[in-house]
Order: sequence, then structure tokens, then C-alpha cells
Amino acid sequence: MLKCRDVPAEAEALLDGELSLGRRVALRFHLFMCGNCRRYLGQLRLLLGAVPQMHGQASDEEVDQVLKRLHDHSH
Repeated sequence: MLKCRDVPAEAEALLDGELSLGRRVALRFHLFMCGNCRRYLGQLRLLLGAVPQMHGQASDEEVDQVLKRLHDHSH
């Protein structure tokens, strides 16, 4: 079973389309049970959707920096 500390990496992989069926099921089950992680995933989706509108396509480095900050603040 996933723990909250596992969700940032799993959420990033989910949004990148890189999760296996088993990992997707485990993440979805955790999200069903955990409102905080559901909010985290929702905020991550909104943020990643807003970045290109703010200044064009974000570089991989910019995305990594944002994800690292989100991960650091989620603990």
C-alpha cells in the first residue's frame, strides 16, 4: 500500500503516463482514501497546466525545480 510520502513521485509518473496498471491502481486506491494527496495531485495538475500559459513551454529543468519544491513542501 502506498504511503503519502510515495505520492509525489507516483503522481509525477502518472501525469507523464509512465505508471504500470498495478501502480496506477495502488495510487488511485491511496487517493480514494487520502484527501490531502488528492488535493496535492489536483494542485500539481493545475500548476503543470498553467506553466505553459505563463511563459511558453517550460524546460525540463524548470519542471524538475517546481516538482522538487512541491515535493519538499508536501512533507
